[in-house]
Amino acid sequence: MMPHRWPQRCVIHNASAPAEQPSTRRATLRHGEVRGDRLTGVSRRFLTLADVAELLNVSASQAYALVRSGDLRGIKIGGRGQWRVEETELERFIAERYEQTERFIAEHPFARSDDTDDVLEPDSTNR
Repeated sequence: MMPHRWPQRCVIHNASAPAEQPSTRRATLRHGEVRGDRLTGVSRRFLTLADVAELLNVSASQAYALVRSGDLRGIKIGGRGQWRVEETELERFIAERYEQTERFIAEHPFARSDDTDDVLEPDSTNR
């Protein structure tokens, strides 16, 4: 059995209250529970693979493949061996991908021609 963690308190703004006066209503949330798009009062160091997948806009299986291949550093924790990725590692991975993309673009320039002679005409014989 896991040890009990005391709930964390946060202020929830009432949508019907005037914008300049936040509601004093409080809600009890578990440590690190997400409310909307933001994490409530906790700085998370590690992300789940589901979080990584959402942030990279890829599927969960693609996020798993990234850590299993070693492209994205992650750790296995807990008895069930769940994967976690440190936020700094995800940022490093994204920066590396930007660098790779810049090198690719430099090595493979996108050729544009202002000459209309270079424009390919559709082949009418393949209709």
